[in-house]
Amino acid sequence: MAILERGFKAWAERTARSLRGELELREDEALDLAALAQVLGVRLITPLEVSGISKQTLGALLDEDPSGWSAVSVTSSERALVIFNPRHSKARQASDIAHELAHFVLNHEPSKLVVSPDGQIVMRSYNSKQEEEANWLAWSLLLPREALLEARRRKMSTAEIARMYQVSEALVTFRMGVTGIRILEARGRLKFSGPR
Repeated sequence: MAILERGFKAWAERTARSLRGELELREDEALDLAALAQVLGVRLITPLEVSGISKQTLGALLDEDPSGWSAVSVTSSERALVIFNPRHSKARQASDIAHELAHFVLNHEPSKLVVSPDGQIVMRSYNSKQEEEANWLAWSLLLPREALLEARRRKMSTAEIARMYQVSEALVTFRMGVTGIRILEARGRLKFSGPR
């Protein structure tokens, strides 16, 4: 795990709040990833929509090893794309797409693909710092601290929050920890909004 620069996590929260504001979302609304992609000028597609992809490649991606990949960003002179795996759960798709869109927001250098001479081995360059930054921004976009605070003030459970924001329960639990909300609850410093 790469170490993030001092202040990056707070910046990610502010940036998530700003982007959600551009989309005219209340802090308690789920992020519409298609709308965010549109604002960023990115098209979201599955491999089924990739022009010229062979049936063999589609079979490998979607049937033979659907758990072997999540999403990838592709930039050409014409368009920026995020190709995501439709075989994953909706919560996983949301996390994967948000991660890829975060790379665009952060203006990260695209990864490099290297194919062996026989065309069988594909490797991607990997920048752990960029990946960690994209994770933090994606998670902040999907589950902003203020949204989690409001959900817990309304006494929503982890499962209810996950359903509302279309993410996994694991992500809700993680964000509750890293945003300090669990500590506030443990110390009795979270004011509840009353019965739901």
